[in-house]
Amino acid sequence: MTTLLIALGSFIGFIVAYNTYGRWLSRKIFSLDPAAATPSHALADNKDYVSTRPAILFGHHFSSIAGTGPIVGPAIAVLWGWLPALLWVLIGSVFVGAVHDFGSLVVSMRNKGQSIGDVSGKLISRRCRFLFLSILYFTLTLVVAVFGLVIATLFSIYPGSVFTTWFAMPLALCVGAVIYKMNLPLFVPSLIALLLLYLSIYVGVYYLPLNLDLPLFPGSGASLTESLHSSVGIWTLLILVYCFLASVLPVWLLLQPRDYISSLQLYIALIALLAGLFVAAPPIVAPALGCGGTGAPPMMPFLFITIACGAVSGFHSVVSSGTSAKQIDNEKDALFIGYGSMLVEAALAVLVILSCVAGVGILVQSEGGLLTGEAAFMHYYGEGWETMTMAHTIAIFVEGAGNLIAALGIPRDLACAVVAVMIAGFAMTTIDTSTRLNRYVIQEIGNALQVKAIRNKYTATVIAVASAAVLAFLPGPQGPGSGGLLLWPLFGATNQLLAGLALMVIVFYLRWKNKKIFFVVLPLLLMLLMPVWAIFSQMPGFVEKHNYLLVLFGFIIVALQLWMVVEALLAWKTIPRAAAEKADPMQ
Repeated sequence: MTTLLIALGSFIGFIVAYNTYGRWLSRKIFSLDPAAATPSHALADNKDYVSTRPAILFGHHFSSIAGTGPIVGPAIAVLWGWLPALLWVLIGSVFVGAVHDFGSLVVSMRNKGQSIGDVSGKLISRRCRFLFLSILYFTLTLVVAVFGLVIATLFSIYPGSVFTTWFAMPLALCVGAVIYKMNLPLFVPSLIALLLLYLSIYVGVYYLPLNLDLPLFPGSGASLTESLHSSVGIWTLLILVYCFLASVLPVWLLLQPRDYISSLQLYIALIALLAGLFVAAPPIVAPALGCGGTGAPPMMPFLFITIACGAVSGFHSVVSSGTSAKQIDNEKDALFIGYGSMLVEAALAVLVILSCVAGVGILVQSEGGLLTGEAAFMHYYGEGWETMTMAHTIAIFVEGAGNLIAALGIPRDLACAVVAVMIAGFAMTTIDTSTRLNRYVIQEIGNALQVKAIRNKYTATVIAVASAAVLAFLPGPQGPGSGGLLLWPLFGATNQLLAGLALMVIVFYLRWKNKKIFFVVLPLLLMLLMPVWAIFSQMPGFVEKHNYLLVLFGFIIVALQLWMVVEALLAWKTIPRAAAEKADPMQ
């Protein structure tokens, strides 16, 4: 019962944190005002700025920030032992990640729903604005390119997940139209959508497993023509077409209801996993500290880079200040959406850890036969760090979580399909939201540079999708569509640098408002220093492998961050203290 106690104890801790620390932040620090006009009302356009019910926006926000992050990161971090991974998820989410997400949402909400990068130009300097937006553009382009590969790979490995993933799109259109055009209560459309979604999983697994059955071209030598004719390449192109539509259509029509449906799917999965822990009561078969001989890099600083979304992730600040701030109906909802969604994501990360260190031990089907216990765990983790690819770690979670759900009497292949569909759905919500966010960033760059052509949402979306496509179809290490993996080793550190820079903007905002900042100083320093430490720790390996592209981008990213920090230090002393309200740039 140890695993069940860990899960329940973690969840209770998150509830306590929300109702104590979270409420203190909302009342004493950010002073949420239910009477204040939010951007969704002040700038309503029924396209991007749409007043949204809290439950729907929570689902949209949560699905967007989740993706595969709280799955892949914790699954890899188990190599340093399940205990350090669990502790960082618990502590990091409450005191760093949730503060970061909540603060980013409030800052953007009180500045016309502009991105955290755009707001930095008002709070720090105009140069800082352009630097921040440049980093955001690079990061979001990389996310779209790589997540397109992740989804396409999932489709190839689990063809039973394809039908449901695409079926969710017309289903979302119907839900969006019913809720917003017919103004029906939320419960009935949600229930029908959820039932249809799970029915589609059954159909996809047993009747319509969709596999293009086209040859893959392994290795980096695949030509563009071969890439476009491979199953992964074709799926990637189709996904990018979908991303274009999700970016330009009104947010209430496709993006928002799709994310909401995905969140309902996750809530059911969380309940099923908890029930599975109760029924199966699997013991932890992994060591609490380290797996030994894994070849993993040092736990410091890489634990803080590897576990991102489950504890703190810079990408969350982009979502909070990109789509969510434009849709929030009332300021008081910011605590629920910003702080609360981060804690639910941390709860998912806890279940991922338990699935990998206990659920996997129930049963693994290997070429040598059925494995259980420690042998099953070592089947996935015994070969060390080099095997911890995104596909490998997702497979670990699918197998472990599938075992837990199968303990409830559900056929194991169907249970694994439910988990695979959940992951594919989350990855899809991340990639479509990232495309829309990159469209906003490109438009904001157009405003900063006064280039009218890229202020148009269609032009900006074309640039966002085309950039991701070009990166994806560069000759990559895993063949078709894997060009994004050329730069992916830097993503973890870059993403966490974004968290540090977002925290820096939050600190400036609080100083302008004459609010306390002591609680955010340590998280700020942690998220500025750890990523730089990680990048420089990776440099010798990049040089040894003659990967000078990563060396170049690594130095560029660090240089941009240092430049922003210098800009912040120069601007800090100019902020008035006693008369902050009179010169407040947020007004």
